[in-house]
Amino acid sequence: MNKKLTLLVGGVLIAGIAVTYWNAQNAPTGHSMTPPDTSKISRGDAIVNVTLPAELSGTAKIGEVAFNAKCAACHGTNAAGKNGIGPPFIYKTYKPGHHGDAAFLSAARNGVRSHHWRFGNMPPVEGLTDADVKNIVTYIREVQRENGIN
Repeated sequence: MNKKLTLLVGGVLIAGIAVTYWNAQNAPTGHSMTPPDTSKISRGDAIVNVTLPAELSGTAKIGEVAFNAKCAACHGTNAAGKNGIGPPFIYKTYKPGHHGDAAFLSAARNGVRSHHWRFGNMPPVEGLTDADVKNIVTYIREVQRENGIN
């Protein structure tokens, strides 16, 4: 029985090493979420051009109002960003598969250390409920989809 157990453990160990090696060899290189060069954009100007949907859902309209009240000062009109101040949310870095909806809630509650953009840390946002953030995310996601960010 001990010989069978030893062979099983050895086989699992070899398989684990093989999978780890394969993953290391096939891992993507570089960071796919590199922000654009903003050196030719004046401080405070929009970082991206945003196309708005023809119509927003009711929840997104409520989210737009909350976004304009609490987020636009840093993240710009229509979430287009403000160079040197806050990044655009209508950008591939914030697509659902990279920054899920919960990331927005966490950022609003706790703030965020600067990690994609060099605009400094984001402080927590005072006066937003979880429902407010959910509405804001709905607004952002609808505008993202209109701009090909899915």
